[in-house]
Amino acid sequence: MDRTRQYAELKAEIDSVVAGETYVPARYASAACLLSQAFAPRFFWTGFYVVDPLKPDELVVGPYQGTLGCLRIPFGKGVCGASAATRETILVPDVHAFPGHIACDSRTNSEIVVPVFDANGALAAVLDVDSELPDAFDEVDQSGLEAICHDLLTA
Repeated sequence: MDRTRQYAELKAEIDSVVAGETYVPARYASAACLLSQAFAPRFFWTGFYVVDPLKPDELVVGPYQGTLGCLRIPFGKGVCGASAATRETILVPDVHAFPGHIACDSRTNSEIVVPVFDANGALAAVLDVDSELPDAFDEVDQSGLEAICHDLLTA
């Protein structure tokens, strides 16, 4: 199956699983689990960094699948913080060449980070996916993950 179709089917599955669920961490946990299982081992670390309501310029680790993640990331720092600050997806083929990259796990070689917005359009979190492979992510991944994140808090 091609990845575009795989993402479409996975989005439908995630939407179905989280439909009616009001507890946001359960939505994040379900999405991280299903994404990780669908794309392992290419997806080495899959999870969410959530905007801390008490420190709205920081992300705090949320539900994830993988090795130990960084606990907190300030906006503007590393790939996740850059995505949070710009509110845009960032696709990084080589994390070692990304200025200010935060190495939560030294085995990571490429990364994609996608912002997640709540129903009011406020940044709620970022989805972070790391891979041990260099240049592991492309426009297909970006489109698929953006579609999943677009509806994650509103489905």
